[in-house]
Amino acid sequence: MIAHGRQEIIIHMKIDTVKRYTVTAALPYTNGPVHIGHLAGVYVPADIYVRYLRSKGEDVVFICGSDEHGVPITLKAKKEGISPQQLVDKYHKIIGDSFLDFGISFNIYHRTSSETHHQTASDFFKNLYDKGVFTEEETEQYFDEKANQFLADRYITGTCPHCNNENAYGDQCEKCGSTLNATDLINPKSSLSGEPPVLRRTKNWFLPLDKMQSSIESYIDSHPEWKPSVLGQCKSWFNTGLQSRAMTRDLDWGVKVPVKDAEGKVLYVWFDAPIGYISATKDLFNPELSEAKKHEYYLDVAPKTDLSRWENYWQTESTKLVHFIGKDNIVFHCIIFPAMLMAHGGFILADHVPANEFLNLEGDKISTSRNWAVWLHEYLVDFPNKQDVLRYALTATAPETKDNDFTWKDFQARNNNELVAILGNFVNRVLVLSHKYFDGKVVMGSAFTEADSLVFDELKSYPKKIGEAIENYRFREALAELMNVARLGNKYLADAEPWKLIKTDEQRVKTILHVALQITANVAILSAPFLPFTADKLAKMLDLNGLGWNDAGRSDLLPLGHQLNEAELLFDKIEDGIIETQMQKLMDSKEANQLAQTTVAEAKTNINYDQFSAMDIRVGTIIGAEKVAKTKKLLKLTIDTGIDQRTVVSGIAEYFTPEAIVGHQVSILVNLEPREIKGILSQGMILMAENSDGKLNFVRPTQAISNGSVIA
Repeated sequence: MIAHGRQEIIIHMKIDTVKRYTVTAALPYTNGPVHIGHLAGVYVPADIYVRYLRSKGEDVVFICGSDEHGVPITLKAKKEGISPQQLVDKYHKIIGDSFLDFGISFNIYHRTSSETHHQTASDFFKNLYDKGVFTEEETEQYFDEKANQFLADRYITGTCPHCNNENAYGDQCEKCGSTLNATDLINPKSSLSGEPPVLRRTKNWFLPLDKMQSSIESYIDSHPEWKPSVLGQCKSWFNTGLQSRAMTRDLDWGVKVPVKDAEGKVLYVWFDAPIGYISATKDLFNPELSEAKKHEYYLDVAPKTDLSRWENYWQTESTKLVHFIGKDNIVFHCIIFPAMLMAHGGFILADHVPANEFLNLEGDKISTSRNWAVWLHEYLVDFPNKQDVLRYALTATAPETKDNDFTWKDFQARNNNELVAILGNFVNRVLVLSHKYFDGKVVMGSAFTEADSLVFDELKSYPKKIGEAIENYRFREALAELMNVARLGNKYLADAEPWKLIKTDEQRVKTILHVALQITANVAILSAPFLPFTADKLAKMLDLNGLGWNDAGRSDLLPLGHQLNEAELLFDKIEDGIIETQMQKLMDSKEANQLAQTTVAEAKTNINYDQFSAMDIRVGTIIGAEKVAKTKKLLKLTIDTGIDQRTVVSGIAEYFTPEAIVGHQVSILVNLEPREIKGILSQGMILMAENSDGKLNFVRPTQAISNGSVIA
């Protein structure tokens, strides 16, 4: 315990007896769908951990939900021309359905726009307010005079002072990654009106983290087992000194501030969002929750716990609380949320925060704004019944200690070379041979050999090895050990060669397949946290029911005489064409985004019709081209204009080679006054269009047309 004022704060220095687990996964923003970066960093490892605990028979609740407040929501709603509530309703369903279809086994997938959450967050704030925890401070904040409202950080854009990115936000530059204050921006402007904002004074309520630093540091110091990246980020905040942080914002979308003189203010999204874990747990145990709400929160399909009160999972020392997050949320879950819980009193603090690094995509940072992502809901359509392939690939490349990279080629290779060739191959051979030789029954022939006993001894070691890796949040290692079970089986079959022995020693083949089937049954149990759909399919083929993690390692899971069901392939190969389609989809997305981000030059001063009609623009064909000596940019073109053949000097040498453009039709201004360039008389100008990246393209007919045709 740590004393903070009159409150006692429950801190897990070490839990000797864990009676139950509360596992949370970061609440995704409902301003867009979930992508593979979210899955690899948070949801897949959290789901593996929870499924493992459930398989062991532990009492665990798995909590998540939509984070539906904050500026990104309002910005996206404005962009789509709908209300914030309509936006969060739309994406809550897309995200919730995707998680469900992908097999993320939340006990509840809640919403921060719910009545329960608004009341819980409001009560939490009022508790701290009544205790005098907050300080009231007036600060200068940007105000949009045209929109008549204060601007949160994300409503302000401008030039980054570090890298000169002209589209930096008021809290961060996404180009160089710098954390910013809105007042740091050069030439700031409002995202609402496009006008430069002005500074005005406003009052907000601040959490005095500076006064709480020693308590927070003691809490962090009590967990030296946490990842170095988590501890390092916390230490860097401590070293610079924690600062008082505003817990309210001047906005109209969010949880209203429940005190006087707070008109037009809502709770800071990072104050209300983590409280969402608590409000979700409340509704999980709410016996009066309507059927409609159960469906909305996915309670009608998610696994349920049969134990009693929500308080047991948040206010009891024998409960282990684990937050699964990405590294960008470390400060909120390791400093701000614990500080809030300390100030409130009576709540447990997280026993572990296994934050992961970031997953990149094809060598580039995943970006929702650039649409450079693999979206879960689209993957589920493009790859039906292949949830476990993605779960496997993301776990195998999980960014546990450093940023990692997802590529479609690696995804294909892991499916074809590992899931198909190792795991699937072993299971298929065992079941097919069992049906072929012994009508799909578990049989036993001659006594076990020394080789059989060695296999069983090794098999016994895997539940502990895999379990310890999971409990220490080393999911890549755990998955590798699972695959070693399949490798053990493959090697055993390859050494024993039952397909050869069947001709001379049927009794030995019975024993070989008996051993192989016991390995297969263990695979069904051990693979369940990682590959739940595959494990279910395998369990049905084996007709194996009711077994859990504590049964794994046994060599008698399938009794003699047990009847197996028909064999099916667990996995199938993914062909090159499918991967090429996904790569093209990414490239198309990148090109579309580049076009959308094109900065259009301002229109020039108006001209009258007579000035326009004086221009004589014709279709011509380039019949000759060569570089202009001692220049980098100039080409000397010979163009058949239909009127004559003339020379034009054009600054396109950096984008086109002479031989590549001969024969191209172009648009040419033929009555431009001749001009001498580098000693060459240029008689006209070809028309070019410039992309957002500065590259040039010809403005030309979409199909062949006679030279000299007038463009008007």
